[in-house]
Amino acid sequence: MWLRGELLKSIWHAFTALDLDHRGKVSKSQLKVLSHNICTLMKIPHDPKALEEHFKDDDSGPLSNQGYMPYLNTFILDKVQEDFDVLELCRMCWTLCYKKNICTKNLLISDNDCFKVWCIFNFLSEEKYPLVIVIEEIEYFLQKLMEAMGIGWSEEKFVDYKLHLYRKKNCLTAWELIELVGLSYFSKGIHRQILSMGINEVFQELILDVLKQGYMMKKGHMRKNWNERWFVLKPNSLSYYACEDLVELKGVISLDQNCCVESLLDKEGKKCLFIIKCSDKSFEISASDKKKKQEWIQAIQTCIQLLRLGLSSPHREARRRRKELRQRQQTEEGDMVERMKELQVANENKQKQLENMRKKMEEAAAQAAMEEHMRKQTQLDLQDRYRLDLEREKMVRQQMEEQVAQKSSELEHYLQRVRELEDMYHQLTEALEDERQAKQDEEAMRKLQARLLEEETEKRAELEQIHLQQQRALSQTQAEKQELVTEQQAKERDLQAAMQQLETLERERQGALQEYQVVSKKLERAANKTKNWKDKVARHEGLVRLIQPGDKAPQKMTNWGPAAFTDIELELRKKLWQESKNQGAQGGSPCLYGPHADEGDSDHN
Repeated sequence: MWLRGELLKSIWHAFTALDLDHRGKVSKSQLKVLSHNICTLMKIPHDPKALEEHFKDDDSGPLSNQGYMPYLNTFILDKVQEDFDVLELCRMCWTLCYKKNICTKNLLISDNDCFKVWCIFNFLSEEKYPLVIVIEEIEYFLQKLMEAMGIGWSEEKFVDYKLHLYRKKNCLTAWELIELVGLSYFSKGIHRQILSMGINEVFQELILDVLKQGYMMKKGHMRKNWNERWFVLKPNSLSYYACEDLVELKGVISLDQNCCVESLLDKEGKKCLFIIKCSDKSFEISASDKKKKQEWIQAIQTCIQLLRLGLSSPHREARRRRKELRQRQQTEEGDMVERMKELQVANENKQKQLENMRKKMEEAAAQAAMEEHMRKQTQLDLQDRYRLDLEREKMVRQQMEEQVAQKSSELEHYLQRVRELEDMYHQLTEALEDERQAKQDEEAMRKLQARLLEEETEKRAELEQIHLQQQRALSQTQAEKQELVTEQQAKERDLQAAMQQLETLERERQGALQEYQVVSKKLERAANKTKNWKDKVARHEGLVRLIQPGDKAPQKMTNWGPAAFTDIELELRKKLWQESKNQGAQGGSPCLYGPHADEGDSDHN
């Protein structure tokens, strides 16, 4: 059964959720509904008049948490007589408060996992309102979670987070803890299903007091057969189910201070056996291996030992010990602060005493200087007096002898006084020497500070020199940029000149084209004339050419008729005509009459 303090923490969250104005007070109508739901879940009758009677002297308005908690203890929690579902009560309080304090859509964990983290917060938080969890408990919870997920604990990362948290308030609220786990600050890269399984394992261990769970073989009481069961160990019981979904409960082994667990030898083909002996019956169980067997035996023995000592679950005991340790540390820190304050007061008193001694030494030095002045003045007076006495002694020697004896005794006393004053003077001189040494040390410290200031000045000058170099570099960069701009402008001017030249060449090309058209027309006229003289040459050569045997090869058809030329003559004429054409193209004035123009003209004439 859960402790009353843990129930009050869950109800406190529900109370604060009803406080919409954040004034620390809730209306009576809302508290009646909340009280009715609590009574329903705790299986006790609800008395609506009890709330009115409890607060009959307070009709000013809404009620505070300090007023509602005594009513809750007296009229509800004190009446609980049977076990009830504590998780249902916690879930009702969670339903009232979580939507008003946190948005679970931005988190990597589900609403159910957030509820489990919230329950763990209520278990580990301090017994003070408003509820917070201190840094030591945060570290304990995160270590448990990392161990459950099978990843290593990063001490350096937690130290950085602790330093960040120290700057704020050194603790977290329930919603801040849920965000810390849900945003995976310490478990980046871990799949959300693994994170959910880790939260569930820590929840079962801390909240449901599940100390150990797993599959083992159990021997039956009636048929003596062996069946595989899922075992769940709690501080006062060992339950076993058909499988790990915890739906079909097969039995419960109640543990008390009279129970014991012992190891057994292998038998009946079963290994890793141990037996749990209770007052009414015994249970034989087989683990999967020797390591599992030893773990189960130690866990069950721990539960039996705690029951014999009358202690609660081990996690609550560990939480109590951690809290006592923190309280002792806080007490020691308080004592340390008090001792530091006392030492500081003692130091201030010492400083005052030293100041008083310094003032006394200054006064003694002044007094010694005054006495020295008086001594010197007295010596001068004595010298004058002695001179007068010597003059008088010459006159009255006999009378002065008695006075000399008397003065000698007085002088002896005076010298004794002078010696005493000289000793005091030496002591004062030593004190002044100590003070001078202290002033020299102070002067050395001042020189050291001056040297440090000079070094700082030199560093600053170096930084200014570097700044000037950077400025010069920037100026050089600007000059280079200006040169590039000038060069670009020159290239643009060259480009414009080239464009103008291109336009000029285009105009020249147009002129050349026109000239080419004129030359083409001339060539056409020349071709017409050439046709005329070719006809004349063909007629003239056809008449005078000797008749020779024809070539057996196919005859060539030319402008001069069939078989007018042989193949060799035709090829020669083609070559001559082609060379003439090429020479005319190179000379710029093509030959209009062909290679045989002169020959034709001579024949015609």
